[in-house]
Amino acid sequence: AAFLLFSAYLDEVRNYTGEVLHVDLSKPTVFVAGLLGAMLVFWFSSLAMTAVRKAASSVITEVRRQFREKPGIMQGTDEPDYGTCVDIVTVGALKAMVLPGALVVLFPVVVGIVFKHFGNTGAEHIGAEAVAALLMVGTIAGILMAGFLNNGGGAWDNAKKYIETGVYGGKRSDAHKAAVVGDTVGDPFKDTAGPSLHVLVKLLSTITLVLAPLFI
Repeated sequence: AAFLLFSAYLDEVRNYTGEVLHVDLSKPTVFVAGLLGAMLVFWFSSLAMTAVRKAASSVITEVRRQFREKPGIMQGTDEPDYGTCVDIVTVGALKAMVLPGALVVLFPVVVGIVFKHFGNTGAEHIGAEAVAALLMVGTIAGILMAGFLNNGGGAWDNAKKYIETGVYGGKRSDAHKAAVVGDTVGDPFKDTAGPSLHVLVKLLSTITLVLAPLFI
């Protein structure tokens, strides 16, 4: 779908300019725009995983508070406050994704407008060409990164389960402790950053297609 939207973006530029847009990565301006597209993928992934860490830290703080104030939770005589933990996770997730969401929407717009006015002034339609490079390289980097995060996170998760079957010393062994750490990192890889990159790639294509006239 992303490649079809990229072709649609080129067609949209051609409809407005009457010329076929060629993306020449040998131009420094276009190359830098493509580099920014790849950078966006890594930036977005880091923000998504940082959001998981912050939400988890908030939940840990709340759980420790409940254990201090209600010692009977461990003995089963006091009821934990589940609602507060759910609220912390929900609010934290919504707040933490404001910046990544705004980044995906605004980043191609800013790149297109800036390169249009301050890029290589001798090149025609340099803004549209720069956005095309950002979209093309960002799509390639996003697909590769999503595959890495999904498969890497799944491998770490399954490694822990495999060790728990009794191999490499089984549970409570050093190998199992290392696998637990890997699973802790792998979960946000395969459940947060990896799937969200698919949204990033499609949204980049949609935003550039709709706002193509701004870059010409």
